[in-house]
Amino acid sequence: MSDITPPMDALNSMAFNRTFREPRMDLNGKVILVTGGTGSFGKQLAETICREYKPRKLIIFSRDELKQSEMAQEFSPSDYPFLRYFIGDVRDESRLDMAMRDVDIVIHAAALKHVPIAEYNPFECIKTNVIGAENVVRAAIRRGVRHVCGLSTDKAASPINLYGASKLAADKIFTAAQHMGGEGGPIFSVVRYGNVVGSRGSVIPLFRKLIDEGADHLPITDERMTRFWITLEQGVNFVLSSLAMARGGEVFVPKIPSMSMVELAKSMAPDLPIKIIGIRPGEKLHEVMIPEDDARTTVELEDRYAILPAHNARIMRRYLAEGGKEVTEFFCYASHTNPEHFSPEELRDYLNGRKAA
Repeated sequence: MSDITPPMDALNSMAFNRTFREPRMDLNGKVILVTGGTGSFGKQLAETICREYKPRKLIIFSRDELKQSEMAQEFSPSDYPFLRYFIGDVRDESRLDMAMRDVDIVIHAAALKHVPIAEYNPFECIKTNVIGAENVVRAAIRRGVRHVCGLSTDKAASPINLYGASKLAADKIFTAAQHMGGEGGPIFSVVRYGNVVGSRGSVIPLFRKLIDEGADHLPITDERMTRFWITLEQGVNFVLSSLAMARGGEVFVPKIPSMSMVELAKSMAPDLPIKIIGIRPGEKLHEVMIPEDDARTTVELEDRYAILPAHNARIMRRYLAEGGKEVTEFFCYASHTNPEHFSPEELRDYLNGRKAA
């Protein structure tokens, strides 16, 4: 069975119900560009911005014309005249440079993110995740963008697979870019969070598909495995609030719940047995979002942690003056020791609500 045994009072909805809505950057009148904008995150971000703001432009930058065409049907140009669709690849710096003309805010969500695919296609993974991040930084500095936020992953902390290593490299590129931009340059930040409930490629749609097809079991790679979980809505809110908080060079990590994969399977199909199929190449038993070695530069805030730039006492003092707390010397934020737990009841309620919607 799972080795995660949180106290009973941790089995509550606090972590799962955090909204991450505050603070909030005012996007009205702004020009926003989203790389990888036709993915799960990009579509949820577009929906949120269309519902809550009136930007001057919202530019969806991606390389898939079919997904852009489908998205344009979902978000009608007559209803949202500020939406723009820009075919391009983050590997192409000149195309990014053209797309970022007059842009105020860049949210960099483009990535190759599937662990096994990255393991077997390493050159392609590096071109998109590492060189692509460098291209975003160079174009943003050259075009005078004001805010740039990169999406990371828990797999970037103490990585054991190429995907995680490539995202760690991208994180380092973004945090170092704060110095490259110089005085008055863009404010760069990174957000790092765990598995997204129901996103394309996650295990929940796979389990749903197997259940709907009448499978006689659900596959689990290891019964001890745990993961962090966040919803798409929370992820979008977390990015927008982190953009508003950023001073430059931070990696923001949300306080979100963990759940074992066995619990996940049992929550979705209580009557189906599980089958242990063994850990895949590049897969961890537990995920980490803040390694112990980053504790010395990490501050705890009400609903998140911030890993601050090294050798920058000034930014640390500002966070502490505003209510942040330094974490303990050997602090480590890992899915199997996380005191906040995603209960089976919460998962079922959420998934049933999504189905009803």
